[in-house]
Amino acid sequence: WCCCRIFTSHIFRLAICVLSYLLMPSLFGFISASDPPPASAMSPVEPALPEVPEHAPYLLIGGGTASFAAARSIRARDPGARVLIVTDEADLPYMRPPLSKELWFSDDPSVTETLRFKQWNGKERSIYFQPPSFYVSPRELQTVENGGVAVLMDRKVTHMDVRGSKVKLSDGTEISYDKCLIATGGVPRNLQVIERAGEEVKKRTTLFRKIEDFRALEKVSRELKSITIIGGGFLGSELACALGRRSADLGLEVVQMFPEKGNMGKVLPEYLSNWTTEKVKKEGVTVLTDAVVKNVSYKDGKVQIRMKDGRVVKTDHVVAAVGLEPNVELARSAGLEVDSDFGGYRVNAELQARANIWVAGDAACFYDIKLGRRRVEHHDHAVVSGRLAGENMTGADKPYWHQSMFWSDLGPDVGYEAIGIVDSNLPTVGVFTKATAKDTPRAVTELSGTGIRSESETEAVAGAVAGAVAGAAGAPAPPPQQKEDYGKGVIFYLRDKVVVGIVLWNVFNRMPIARKIIKDGEEHADLNEVAKLFNIHDD
Repeated sequence: WCCCRIFTSHIFRLAICVLSYLLMPSLFGFISASDPPPASAMSPVEPALPEVPEHAPYLLIGGGTASFAAARSIRARDPGARVLIVTDEADLPYMRPPLSKELWFSDDPSVTETLRFKQWNGKERSIYFQPPSFYVSPRELQTVENGGVAVLMDRKVTHMDVRGSKVKLSDGTEISYDKCLIATGGVPRNLQVIERAGEEVKKRTTLFRKIEDFRALEKVSRELKSITIIGGGFLGSELACALGRRSADLGLEVVQMFPEKGNMGKVLPEYLSNWTTEKVKKEGVTVLTDAVVKNVSYKDGKVQIRMKDGRVVKTDHVVAAVGLEPNVELARSAGLEVDSDFGGYRVNAELQARANIWVAGDAACFYDIKLGRRRVEHHDHAVVSGRLAGENMTGADKPYWHQSMFWSDLGPDVGYEAIGIVDSNLPTVGVFTKATAKDTPRAVTELSGTGIRSESETEAVAGAVAGAVAGAAGAPAPPPQQKEDYGKGVIFYLRDKVVVGIVLWNVFNRMPIARKIIKDGEEHADLNEVAKLFNIHDD
Protein backbone atom coordinates (compact mmCIF):
# COMPACT_ATOMS: atom_id res chain seq x y z
CA TRP A 1 0.00 0.00 0.00
CA CYS A 2 2.83 2.36 0.84
CA CYS A 3 4.56 1.74 -2.48
CA CYS A 4 1.32 2.38 -4.37
CA ARG A 5 0.85 5.65 -2.45
CA ILE A 6 4.37 6.85 -3.27
CA PHE A 7 3.90 6.03 -6.97
CA THR A 8 0.58 7.93 -7.08
CA SER A 9 2.26 10.96 -5.49
CA HIS A 10 4.99 11.04 -8.14
CA ILE A 11 2.38 10.77 -10.93
CA PHE A 12 0.47 13.73 -9.43
CA ARG A 13 3.60 15.91 -9.20
CA LEU A 14 4.56 15.07 -12.76
CA ALA A 15 1.11 16.10 -13.98
CA ILE A 16 1.38 19.43 -12.15
CA CYS A 17 4.74 20.15 -13.80
CA VAL A 18 3.37 19.38 -17.29
CA LEU A 19 0.37 21.65 -16.77
CA SER A 20 2.61 24.44 -15.46
CA TYR A 21 4.86 24.20 -18.51
CA LEU A 22 1.87 24.46 -20.86
CA LEU A 23 -0.03 27.19 -19.05
CA MET A 24 2.64 29.56 -17.66
CA PRO A 25 3.74 31.19 -21.00
CA SER A 26 0.13 32.05 -21.77
CA LEU A 27 -0.39 33.58 -18.37
CA PHE A 28 2.67 35.79 -18.72
CA GLY A 29 2.39 37.51 -22.11
CA PHE A 30 0.17 35.19 -24.10
CA ILE A 31 3.11 33.54 -25.83
CA SER A 32 2.59 30.09 -27.27
CA ALA A 33 4.90 27.30 -26.28
CA SER A 34 6.34 27.31 -29.79
CA ASP A 35 7.32 31.06 -29.79
CA PRO A 36 11.02 31.89 -29.39
CA PRO A 37 12.15 33.66 -26.22
CA PRO A 38 12.33 37.51 -26.35
CA ALA A 39 15.54 39.16 -27.61
CA SER A 40 16.35 40.38 -24.10
CA ALA A 41 16.61 36.79 -23.02
CA MET A 42 19.01 35.99 -25.86
CA SER A 43 21.50 38.89 -25.47
CA PRO A 44 22.08 41.74 -22.98
CA VAL A 45 20.83 45.29 -23.84
CA GLU A 46 23.65 47.46 -25.32
CA PRO A 47 24.35 50.50 -23.14
CA ALA A 48 23.67 53.92 -24.68
CA LEU A 49 26.72 55.62 -26.16
CA PRO A 50 28.11 58.48 -24.05
CA GLU A 51 27.51 62.03 -25.30
CA VAL A 52 31.23 62.78 -25.04
CA PRO A 53 33.53 60.24 -26.73
CA GLU A 54 36.08 58.73 -24.37
CA HIS A 55 38.70 58.77 -27.12
CA ALA A 56 39.36 60.80 -30.28
CA PRO A 57 42.16 59.81 -32.67
CA TYR A 58 42.32 63.46 -33.75
CA LEU A 59 41.32 66.01 -31.10
CA LEU A 60 41.08 69.67 -32.17
CA ILE A 61 40.75 72.23 -29.36
CA GLY A 62 38.92 75.33 -30.62
CA GLY A 63 36.13 75.73 -33.14
CA GLY A 64 37.48 78.50 -35.35
CA THR A 65 38.89 78.77 -38.85
CA ALA A 66 42.22 77.05 -38.10
CA SER A 67 40.51 74.10 -36.47
CA PHE A 68 38.05 73.62 -39.32
CA ALA A 69 40.84 73.91 -41.92
CA ALA A 70 42.78 71.24 -40.04
CA ALA A 71 39.76 68.94 -39.90
CA ARG A 72 39.25 69.10 -43.65
CA SER A 73 42.95 68.57 -44.26
CA ILE A 74 43.02 65.51 -41.99
CA ARG A 75 40.02 63.98 -43.73
CA ALA A 76 41.50 64.67 -47.15
CA ARG A 77 44.66 62.69 -46.31
CA ASP A 78 42.99 60.13 -44.05
CA PRO A 79 39.44 59.56 -45.42
CA GLY A 80 38.44 57.30 -42.53
CA ALA A 81 39.70 59.67 -39.83
CA ARG A 82 37.61 60.37 -36.74
CA VAL A 83 38.03 64.02 -35.81
CA LEU A 84 36.55 65.69 -32.74
CA ILE A 85 36.40 69.48 -32.47
CA VAL A 86 35.81 70.86 -28.97
CA THR A 87 34.65 74.48 -28.78
CA ASP A 88 33.40 76.67 -25.96
CA GLU A 89 31.06 78.46 -28.38
CA ALA A 90 27.47 77.41 -29.04
CA ASP A 91 28.01 77.48 -32.82
CA LEU A 92 29.47 75.24 -35.49
CA PRO A 93 32.72 76.49 -37.09
CA TYR A 94 32.22 79.79 -38.94
CA MET A 95 34.24 82.57 -40.58
CA ARG A 96 34.80 85.70 -38.52
CA PRO A 97 35.53 88.42 -41.17
CA PRO A 98 31.86 88.95 -42.15
CA LEU A 99 31.03 89.80 -38.52
CA SER A 100 32.62 93.21 -39.00
CA LYS A 101 32.08 93.50 -42.77
CA GLU A 102 29.29 92.19 -44.99
CA LEU A 103 26.76 91.19 -42.31
CA TRP A 104 26.33 94.87 -41.39
CA PHE A 105 25.34 95.79 -44.93
CA SER A 106 22.56 93.21 -45.21
CA ASP A 107 19.02 94.49 -45.79
CA ASP A 108 17.55 91.30 -44.30
CA PRO A 109 15.89 92.16 -40.96
CA SER A 110 16.50 88.59 -39.74
CA VAL A 111 20.22 88.57 -40.55
CA THR A 112 21.17 88.12 -36.88
CA GLU A 113 19.32 84.80 -36.92
CA THR A 114 20.03 83.51 -40.40
CA LEU A 115 23.63 84.78 -40.45
CA ARG A 116 23.39 84.79 -44.22
CA PHE A 117 24.77 87.77 -46.06
CA LYS A 118 25.23 89.13 -49.53
CA GLN A 119 28.79 89.56 -50.67
CA TRP A 120 29.74 92.79 -52.41
CA ASN A 121 28.94 91.02 -55.69
CA GLY A 122 25.37 90.29 -54.59
CA LYS A 123 25.79 86.54 -54.13
CA GLU A 124 24.44 85.14 -50.88
CA ARG A 125 26.18 82.74 -48.54
CA SER A 126 26.20 81.62 -44.92
CA ILE A 127 28.74 82.58 -42.32
CA TYR A 128 29.12 78.88 -41.44
CA PHE A 129 31.75 76.86 -43.29
CA GLN A 130 29.42 73.86 -43.58
CA PRO A 131 25.78 73.04 -42.69
CA PRO A 132 24.98 70.73 -39.74
CA SER A 133 24.57 67.78 -42.13
CA PHE A 134 28.31 67.89 -42.83
CA TYR A 135 29.11 66.77 -39.28
CA VAL A 136 28.48 63.57 -37.38
CA SER A 137 27.21 63.42 -33.81
CA PRO A 138 29.90 63.30 -31.10
CA ARG A 139 27.97 60.40 -29.61
CA GLU A 140 28.38 58.40 -32.82
CA LEU A 141 31.93 59.43 -33.73
CA GLN A 142 33.52 56.22 -32.44
CA THR A 143 31.10 53.90 -34.25
CA VAL A 144 30.05 55.68 -37.46
CA GLU A 145 31.26 53.99 -40.63
CA ASN A 146 34.13 55.75 -42.45
CA GLY A 147 34.63 58.21 -39.59
CA GLY A 148 33.81 61.90 -39.84
CA VAL A 149 34.08 65.27 -38.12
CA ALA A 150 32.13 65.90 -34.91
CA VAL A 151 31.77 69.17 -33.01
CA LEU A 152 31.31 69.19 -29.25
CA MET A 153 29.86 72.63 -28.52
CA ASP A 154 29.59 74.60 -25.28
CA ARG A 155 32.49 72.63 -23.79
CA LYS A 156 35.83 74.05 -22.71
CA VAL A 157 39.10 72.20 -22.33
CA THR A 158 40.49 73.27 -18.95
CA HIS A 159 43.43 70.88 -18.48
CA MET A 160 45.89 68.97 -20.66
CA ASP A 161 47.74 65.86 -19.52
CA VAL A 162 50.48 65.69 -22.15
CA ARG A 163 52.09 62.51 -20.79
CA GLY A 164 48.77 60.74 -20.57
CA SER A 165 47.58 62.14 -23.94
CA LYS A 166 44.25 63.27 -22.55
CA VAL A 167 42.34 66.44 -21.72
CA LYS A 168 39.77 67.37 -19.11
CA LEU A 169 36.68 69.43 -19.89
CA SER A 170 35.02 72.02 -17.68
CA ASP A 171 32.42 69.45 -16.57
CA GLY A 172 35.12 67.00 -15.48
CA THR A 173 34.80 64.71 -18.50
CA GLU A 174 38.07 63.34 -19.88
CA ILE A 175 38.94 62.60 -23.52
CA SER A 176 42.06 60.76 -24.59
CA TYR A 177 43.64 61.38 -27.97
CA ASP A 178 46.30 60.13 -30.34
CA LYS A 179 47.07 63.53 -31.86
CA CYS A 180 45.94 66.97 -30.73
CA LEU A 181 45.73 70.43 -32.30
CA ILE A 182 45.52 73.57 -30.16
CA ALA A 183 43.65 76.24 -32.13
CA THR A 184 42.26 78.29 -29.28
CA GLY A 185 42.60 81.64 -31.08
CA GLY A 186 42.52 84.73 -28.94
CA VAL A 187 40.38 86.77 -26.59
CA PRO A 188 39.65 90.48 -27.09
CA ARG A 189 41.66 92.86 -24.96
CA ASN A 190 39.89 95.35 -22.75
CA LEU A 191 41.06 98.69 -21.42
CA GLN A 192 42.01 98.64 -17.75
CA VAL A 193 40.08 101.86 -17.21
CA ILE A 194 36.94 100.02 -18.34
CA GLU A 195 37.65 96.98 -16.19
CA ARG A 196 38.01 99.27 -13.17
CA ALA A 197 34.94 101.34 -14.01
CA GLY A 198 32.35 99.07 -12.39
CA GLU A 199 29.48 96.85 -13.53
CA GLU A 200 27.33 99.60 -15.04
CA VAL A 201 30.10 100.42 -17.54
CA LYS A 202 31.02 96.78 -18.18
CA LYS A 203 27.49 95.77 -19.12
CA ARG A 204 27.40 98.67 -21.58
CA THR A 205 30.68 97.59 -23.21
CA THR A 206 31.12 95.13 -26.09
CA LEU A 207 34.35 93.22 -26.71
CA PHE A 208 33.71 92.23 -30.31
CA ARG A 209 34.77 88.74 -31.36
CA LYS A 210 31.97 86.16 -31.69
CA ILE A 211 28.55 85.72 -33.28
CA GLU A 212 26.88 86.58 -30.00
CA ASP A 213 28.81 89.89 -29.97
CA PHE A 214 27.57 90.74 -33.46
CA ARG A 215 24.00 89.98 -32.45
CA ALA A 216 24.26 92.04 -29.29
CA LEU A 217 25.83 95.06 -31.01
CA GLU A 218 23.37 94.95 -33.90
CA LYS A 219 20.53 95.04 -31.38
CA VAL A 220 22.16 97.91 -29.48
CA SER A 221 22.57 99.91 -32.70
CA ARG A 222 18.80 99.80 -33.25
CA GLU A 223 17.76 100.56 -29.68
CA LEU A 224 20.22 103.20 -28.45
CA LYS A 225 21.13 106.68 -29.67
CA SER A 226 24.92 106.65 -29.51
CA ILE A 227 27.81 104.19 -29.78
CA THR A 228 31.48 104.99 -29.23
CA ILE A 229 34.20 102.75 -30.66
CA ILE A 230 37.58 102.84 -28.94
CA GLY A 231 40.30 101.69 -31.33
CA GLY A 232 41.57 102.76 -34.74
CA GLY A 233 42.78 99.42 -36.10
CA PHE A 234 41.17 97.00 -38.55
CA LEU A 235 38.24 95.98 -36.39
CA GLY A 236 37.52 99.44 -34.97
CA SER A 237 37.62 101.10 -38.39
CA GLU A 238 35.48 98.43 -40.06
CA LEU A 239 32.83 98.65 -37.35
CA ALA A 240 32.92 102.44 -37.45
CA CYS A 241 32.24 102.44 -41.21
CA ALA A 242 29.55 99.78 -40.88
CA LEU A 243 27.71 101.63 -38.12
CA GLY A 244 28.29 104.98 -39.79
CA ARG A 245 26.59 103.75 -42.97
CA ARG A 246 23.36 103.04 -41.05
CA SER A 247 23.61 106.01 -38.64
CA ALA A 248 21.45 108.36 -40.71
CA ASP A 249 18.61 105.86 -41.07
CA LEU A 250 18.66 104.89 -37.39
CA GLY A 251 19.30 108.33 -35.93
CA LEU A 252 22.46 106.89 -34.37
CA GLU A 253 25.51 108.90 -33.35
CA VAL A 254 28.74 107.00 -34.05
CA VAL A 255 32.02 108.13 -32.49
CA GLN A 256 35.41 106.54 -33.06
CA MET A 257 38.42 107.48 -30.92
CA PHE A 258 42.01 106.27 -30.80
CA PRO A 259 45.45 107.49 -29.67
CA GLU A 260 46.99 107.52 -33.17
CA LYS A 261 46.92 110.46 -35.59
CA GLY A 262 44.67 108.63 -38.06
CA ASN A 263 42.78 105.43 -38.77
CA MET A 264 45.00 102.36 -38.92
CA GLY A 265 47.88 104.62 -37.93
CA LYS A 266 49.96 101.66 -36.75
CA VAL A 267 49.81 100.09 -40.20
CA LEU A 268 49.48 102.77 -42.88
CA PRO A 269 51.95 105.59 -43.57
CA GLU A 270 50.72 108.88 -42.12
CA TYR A 271 49.53 110.44 -45.38
CA LEU A 272 47.40 107.38 -46.23
CA SER A 273 46.16 107.07 -42.65
CA ASN A 274 44.96 110.67 -42.81
CA TRP A 275 43.18 110.02 -46.12
CA THR A 276 41.50 106.94 -44.61
CA THR A 277 40.34 108.98 -41.64
CA GLU A 278 38.58 111.40 -43.97
CA LYS A 279 36.95 108.44 -45.70
CA VAL A 280 35.60 107.17 -42.36
CA LYS A 281 34.26 110.64 -41.53
CA LYS A 282 32.37 110.69 -44.82
CA GLU A 283 30.60 107.53 -43.68
CA GLY A 284 28.95 109.55 -40.90
CA VAL A 285 31.43 108.88 -38.10
CA THR A 286 32.79 111.48 -35.68
CA VAL A 287 36.49 110.61 -35.48
CA LEU A 288 38.58 111.76 -32.50
CA THR A 289 42.32 111.37 -33.06
CA ASP A 290 45.11 111.65 -30.47
CA ALA A 291 42.54 110.42 -27.95
CA VAL A 292 44.07 108.67 -24.94
CA VAL A 293 41.40 107.43 -22.53
CA LYS A 294 42.08 108.48 -18.95
CA ASN A 295 38.87 107.57 -17.15
CA VAL A 296 35.53 105.86 -17.84
CA SER A 297 32.49 106.19 -15.57
CA TYR A 298 28.71 105.88 -15.56
CA LYS A 299 26.70 108.95 -14.68
CA ASP A 300 23.19 110.20 -15.40
CA GLY A 301 22.38 107.24 -17.61
CA LYS A 302 25.44 107.70 -19.83
CA VAL A 303 28.92 106.22 -20.10
CA GLN A 304 31.36 109.10 -19.78
CA ILE A 305 34.77 108.76 -21.41
CA ARG A 306 37.32 111.33 -20.28
CA MET A 307 40.51 111.77 -22.28
CA LYS A 308 43.89 112.93 -21.02
CA ASP A 309 43.57 116.25 -22.85
CA GLY A 310 40.30 116.98 -21.05
CA ARG A 311 37.85 116.07 -23.80
CA VAL A 312 34.77 114.16 -22.64
CA VAL A 313 32.47 111.90 -24.67
CA LYS A 314 29.07 110.86 -23.32
CA THR A 315 27.63 107.76 -24.94
CA ASP A 316 25.09 104.98 -24.50
CA HIS A 317 27.39 102.10 -25.40
CA VAL A 318 31.11 101.41 -25.86
CA VAL A 319 32.88 99.01 -28.23
CA ALA A 320 36.44 98.27 -27.13
CA ALA A 321 38.38 97.23 -30.25
CA VAL A 322 41.90 97.43 -28.87
CA GLY A 323 43.46 94.17 -29.98
CA LEU A 324 43.61 90.48 -29.20
CA GLU A 325 45.39 88.39 -26.59
CA PRO A 326 46.36 84.86 -27.69
CA ASN A 327 44.49 82.25 -25.63
CA VAL A 328 47.24 80.28 -23.89
CA GLU A 329 45.31 79.11 -20.83
CA LEU A 330 46.41 75.50 -21.39
CA ALA A 331 50.12 76.34 -21.36
CA ARG A 332 50.62 75.74 -17.65
CA SER A 333 48.89 72.37 -17.35
CA ALA A 334 50.37 71.19 -20.66
CA GLY A 335 53.87 72.46 -19.94
CA LEU A 336 54.03 74.29 -23.27
CA GLU A 337 56.28 77.28 -23.91
CA VAL A 338 54.74 80.72 -24.45
CA ASP A 339 56.73 83.32 -26.39
CA SER A 340 57.62 86.24 -24.14
CA ASP A 341 57.74 88.79 -26.97
CA PHE A 342 54.82 87.93 -29.24
CA GLY A 343 52.70 85.72 -27.03
CA GLY A 344 51.25 82.44 -28.26
CA TYR A 345 52.62 78.91 -28.08
CA ARG A 346 56.10 78.55 -29.53
CA VAL A 347 56.15 75.91 -32.25
CA ASN A 348 58.75 74.51 -34.61
CA ALA A 349 58.74 74.80 -38.40
CA GLU A 350 56.15 71.99 -38.63
CA LEU A 351 53.88 73.86 -36.16
CA GLN A 352 54.60 71.29 -33.45
CA ALA A 353 54.77 72.14 -29.76
CA ARG A 354 55.29 68.49 -28.69
CA ALA A 355 55.61 65.17 -30.49
CA ASN A 356 51.84 64.71 -30.86
CA ILE A 357 50.65 68.30 -30.26
CA TRP A 358 50.37 70.98 -32.95
CA VAL A 359 49.28 74.64 -32.76
CA ALA A 360 47.70 76.76 -35.53
CA GLY A 361 46.03 80.11 -36.02
CA ASP A 362 46.19 83.14 -33.72
CA ALA A 363 47.65 81.11 -30.83
CA ALA A 364 50.73 79.91 -32.75
CA CYS A 365 54.06 81.73 -32.52
CA PHE A 366 56.07 80.36 -35.44
CA TYR A 367 59.47 81.03 -36.96
CA ASP A 368 59.41 82.78 -40.34
CA ILE A 369 62.64 82.04 -42.22
CA LYS A 370 62.50 85.46 -43.93
CA LEU A 371 61.05 87.72 -41.25
CA GLY A 372 61.93 85.98 -37.98
CA ARG A 373 59.61 84.75 -35.25
CA ARG A 374 56.06 86.01 -35.68
CA ARG A 375 52.49 85.61 -34.55
CA VAL A 376 49.72 86.47 -37.04
CA GLU A 377 46.04 87.14 -36.29
CA HIS A 378 44.40 87.00 -39.69
CA HIS A 379 42.00 84.74 -41.58
CA ASP A 380 44.44 83.63 -44.26
CA HIS A 381 47.02 82.56 -41.68
CA ALA A 382 44.37 80.59 -39.80
CA VAL A 383 43.36 78.80 -43.01
CA VAL A 384 46.86 77.94 -44.18
CA SER A 385 48.41 77.12 -40.79
CA GLY A 386 45.38 74.99 -39.90
CA ARG A 387 45.61 73.18 -43.22
CA LEU A 388 49.32 72.49 -42.77
CA ALA A 389 48.92 71.37 -39.16
CA GLY A 390 46.24 68.93 -40.29
CA GLU A 391 48.53 67.53 -42.97
CA ASN A 392 51.37 67.14 -40.48
CA MET A 393 49.08 65.39 -38.01
CA THR A 394 48.67 62.70 -40.67
CA GLY A 395 52.44 62.43 -41.18
CA ALA A 396 53.27 64.98 -43.90
CA ASP A 397 56.11 66.67 -41.94
CA LYS A 398 55.93 69.86 -44.00
CA PRO A 399 57.50 73.14 -42.81
CA TYR A 400 55.45 76.34 -42.69
CA TRP A 401 56.84 78.53 -45.48
CA HIS A 402 53.71 80.52 -46.23
CA GLN A 403 53.60 84.32 -46.15
CA SER A 404 50.04 84.93 -45.03
CA MET A 405 48.02 87.88 -46.24
CA PHE A 406 45.25 89.88 -44.63
CA TRP A 407 42.66 92.31 -45.89
CA SER A 408 40.33 95.00 -44.68
CA ASP A 409 37.33 96.66 -46.32
CA LEU A 410 35.99 100.07 -45.38
CA GLY A 411 32.68 99.27 -46.99
CA PRO A 412 32.24 98.05 -50.58
CA ASP A 413 34.28 100.81 -52.23
CA VAL A 414 37.64 100.92 -50.42
CA GLY A 415 39.73 97.94 -49.45
CA TYR A 416 43.27 96.75 -49.18
CA GLU A 417 45.27 93.56 -48.97
CA ALA A 418 48.58 93.28 -47.15
CA ILE A 419 51.39 90.84 -46.54
CA GLY A 420 54.52 90.67 -44.42
CA ILE A 421 55.48 93.23 -41.78
CA VAL A 422 53.37 96.33 -42.33
CA ASP A 423 54.40 98.71 -39.55
CA SER A 424 54.01 102.46 -39.99
CA ASN A 425 57.28 102.96 -38.08
CA LEU A 426 59.17 101.45 -41.02
CA PRO A 427 60.26 103.52 -44.04
CA THR A 428 57.72 103.24 -46.86
CA VAL A 429 57.54 103.97 -50.56
CA GLY A 430 54.08 104.39 -52.09
CA VAL A 431 53.22 104.34 -55.78
CA PHE A 432 49.65 105.42 -56.62
CA THR A 433 47.51 106.04 -59.65
CA LYS A 434 43.92 106.91 -60.47
CA ALA A 435 41.36 104.21 -59.68
CA THR A 436 38.67 102.95 -62.02
CA ALA A 437 35.24 101.47 -61.34
CA LYS A 438 36.70 97.97 -61.16
CA ASP A 439 39.18 98.88 -58.41
CA THR A 440 36.90 98.22 -55.42
CA PRO A 441 36.13 95.28 -53.13
CA ARG A 442 32.70 95.06 -54.74
CA ALA A 443 34.17 94.75 -58.22
CA VAL A 444 36.78 92.17 -57.30
CA THR A 445 34.19 89.85 -55.76
CA GLU A 446 32.11 90.12 -58.91
CA LEU A 447 35.04 88.64 -60.80
CA SER A 448 36.24 86.08 -58.23
CA GLY A 449 32.85 84.96 -56.93
CA THR A 450 34.06 84.95 -53.34
CA GLY A 451 33.92 87.46 -50.54
CA ILE A 452 36.81 85.91 -48.62
CA ARG A 453 39.87 87.16 -50.49
CA SER A 454 42.26 84.51 -49.31
CA GLU A 455 44.49 82.23 -51.32
CA SER A 456 42.56 82.65 -54.56
CA GLU A 457 45.82 82.31 -56.45
CA THR A 458 48.62 79.79 -56.00
CA GLU A 459 52.36 79.99 -55.53
CA ALA A 460 52.70 78.76 -59.11
CA VAL A 461 51.29 82.08 -60.33
CA ALA A 462 53.99 83.88 -58.38
CA GLY A 463 56.67 81.76 -60.00
CA ALA A 464 55.74 83.18 -63.39
CA VAL A 465 56.82 86.66 -62.29
CA ALA A 466 60.14 85.59 -60.79
CA GLY A 467 62.17 86.85 -63.73
CA ALA A 468 60.37 90.16 -63.85
CA VAL A 469 60.88 90.74 -60.15
CA ALA A 470 64.53 89.87 -60.36
CA GLY A 471 65.03 92.42 -63.12
CA ALA A 472 63.24 95.27 -61.43
CA ALA A 473 66.35 96.89 -59.96
CA GLY A 474 67.90 99.89 -61.68
CA ALA A 475 67.30 103.61 -61.20
CA PRO A 476 67.35 105.34 -57.80
CA ALA A 477 64.29 104.92 -55.57
CA PRO A 478 61.63 107.62 -55.91
CA PRO A 479 60.22 109.46 -52.89
CA PRO A 480 56.71 108.51 -51.66
CA GLN A 481 54.10 109.99 -53.93
CA GLN A 482 52.08 112.51 -51.94
CA LYS A 483 48.93 112.64 -54.03
CA GLU A 484 45.68 113.76 -52.53
CA ASP A 485 43.58 111.13 -54.29
CA TYR A 486 44.91 107.69 -53.41
CA GLY A 487 42.70 105.75 -55.81
CA LYS A 488 44.83 102.62 -56.02
CA GLY A 489 48.46 101.78 -55.49
CA VAL A 490 51.19 99.79 -53.78
CA ILE A 491 52.98 100.66 -50.54
CA PHE A 492 56.34 99.00 -49.87
CA TYR A 493 57.64 98.67 -46.29
CA LEU A 494 61.42 98.55 -45.99
CA ARG A 495 63.84 97.20 -43.42
CA ASP A 496 67.55 97.59 -44.19
CA LYS A 497 66.52 98.60 -47.73
CA VAL A 498 64.77 95.24 -48.27
CA VAL A 499 61.00 94.98 -48.79
CA VAL A 500 59.50 93.17 -45.78
CA GLY A 501 55.86 94.21 -46.20
CA ILE A 502 53.48 95.29 -48.97
CA VAL A 503 50.03 96.88 -48.91
CA LEU A 504 47.93 96.67 -52.08
CA TRP A 505 45.50 99.58 -51.91
CA ASN A 506 42.41 98.85 -54.03
CA VAL A 507 44.62 96.43 -55.99
CA PHE A 508 43.36 92.85 -55.90
CA ASN A 509 44.36 89.36 -57.04
CA ARG A 510 48.05 90.29 -57.09
CA MET A 511 49.08 88.74 -53.79
CA PRO A 512 51.34 86.02 -55.31
CA ILE A 513 53.52 88.77 -56.80
CA ALA A 514 53.83 90.47 -53.41
CA ARG A 515 54.57 87.13 -51.78
CA LYS A 516 57.34 86.44 -54.29
CA ILE A 517 58.97 89.84 -53.72
CA ILE A 518 59.14 89.28 -49.96
CA LYS A 519 60.26 85.68 -50.34
CA ASP A 520 63.20 86.73 -52.55
CA GLY A 521 64.34 89.26 -49.94
CA GLU A 522 66.37 91.29 -52.44
CA GLU A 523 67.21 94.98 -52.40
CA HIS A 524 65.45 96.94 -55.14
CA ALA A 525 66.87 100.27 -56.25
CA ASP A 526 63.76 101.34 -58.15
CA LEU A 527 60.50 100.43 -56.45
CA ASN A 528 58.58 102.38 -59.07
CA GLU A 529 59.58 99.67 -61.51
CA VAL A 530 58.64 96.96 -59.02
CA ALA A 531 55.20 98.57 -58.68
CA LYS A 532 54.64 98.06 -62.41
CA LEU A 533 54.57 94.31 -61.78
CA PHE A 534 51.16 94.82 -60.16
CA ASN A 535 49.72 96.41 -63.33
CA ILE A 536 48.40 99.37 -61.36
CA HIS A 537 48.59 101.61 -64.43
CA ASP A 538 46.38 99.35 -66.52
CA ASP A 539 42.77 100.46 -67.04
